[in-house]
Amino acid sequence: MRRACVIPGLVAFPIGCRACDRTKGPSKAGDVRKKKTVIKSSKSAQAARAHLRPAVGILVLLAGIAAWKTASTHLPNASPVVAASTPVPPPPTANFITTIPNTVRAPDSAPGGMAWIPGGEFSMGAQDAPDMNDVGMSATTDSRPVHRVYVDGFWMDKTDVTNEEFAKFVKATSYVTIAERKPRAEDFPGAPPENLVAGSVVFSPPDHAVPLNDHFQWWSYVKGANWRHPLGPQSDIKGKEKYPVVHVALEDAVAYAKWAGKRLSTEAEWEFAARGGLSGKPFVWGDQFRPNGKWMANTFQGKFPVKGTDKGEDGHAGIAPVAQYPPNGYGLYDMAGNVWQWTSDWYRPDYYARLVAVGGVARNPQGPNSPFDPSEPTEKKKVHRGGSFLCTDQYCSRYIVGTRGKGEVSTATNHLGFRCVKDAPVSNRSAGQ
Repeated sequence: MRRACVIPGLVAFPIGCRACDRTKGPSKAGDVRKKKTVIKSSKSAQAARAHLRPAVGILVLLAGIAAWKTASTHLPNASPVVAASTPVPPPPTANFITTIPNTVRAPDSAPGGMAWIPGGEFSMGAQDAPDMNDVGMSATTDSRPVHRVYVDGFWMDKTDVTNEEFAKFVKATSYVTIAERKPRAEDFPGAPPENLVAGSVVFSPPDHAVPLNDHFQWWSYVKGANWRHPLGPQSDIKGKEKYPVVHVALEDAVAYAKWAGKRLSTEAEWEFAARGGLSGKPFVWGDQFRPNGKWMANTFQGKFPVKGTDKGEDGHAGIAPVAQYPPNGYGLYDMAGNVWQWTSDWYRPDYYARLVAVGGVARNPQGPNSPFDPSEPTEKKKVHRGGSFLCTDQYCSRYIVGTRGKGEVSTATNHLGFRCVKDAPVSNRSAGQ
């Protein structure tokens, strides 16, 4: 049974998505904390925030626990699991060694819409970005030390899963996402029936500047928001078939992948693919955020998070259709910006340090065997990668390749999607390493 601490007249729900940590002062970065909190349905969101701070002890909604276990199952040929222990501080600098791609030939036929990722050995972790400020520095704290990793070859979706593709899955299976499911009374004892309504978390920007230490200022739980209605019941996806599907929790992404004969990538596979054959670059396309003034990803321009200030200088204000920017070296689109992407790894900030402590090259690492986020130790989180249309050097710079996001597994938002991978035949996976 899912349990939550509920104040009379309030209902617990997931709000926000903390993909970036906030550590010191207003200039430090973060995308927003994915945490369980409470809101009074009969009051405005602003009035409800007064109830949020005393409710920091709320337990997470344990929806989809079977899917979490499935997604975190360790695959064959994996490195030993790194046990949980006291976090180890990462070193302050990044050291990269040249990527050594596998030399085995690609399989003869490619699955539709997928690109071949050869695999190989590479340096995993975040590079210092050019002109890195406090926001950029904060983005690298849990993505160090840089360490050597080997991954086998595999196929990866060229784009995030789209509304069109997800709709085919739903039509074939009658699947209902977590955001579309009405919360059960037994999971929230004491909550009034009228508060038990399906919904999801939506970016709701204020019309004025706000302190960047309170993400409830720009995130709201919206009744009726889901993948079909990304901004709430008055919105729809008509004409947005090629946009990435959003409001997808981990369980939903795993269900789609299984139906499609695929799976979610590990964090290591995702980063190898995102780098596109480059070694130690801060961006998936190279050294500069805007090479020769060209926009390479859908991110936030304007004063974050103020409504109407993102004028879409990069071609899109808000979420964009897939494949609107140049692909990386492996033919993958949107590996930075637009929407965050789920991976199969549990999140721990000290995981990289533990791999280094084991020594050698980590071969096909699957992530730690359990999650732990010191800022919210009771929540079960998986790693997100890639950043979103809300990333900005004012608050979240996790479009930097190698940086890591994190998300509570039952929480969905309108800036979170996914893409899938598919295993190659054994003969095409490695070069005998």
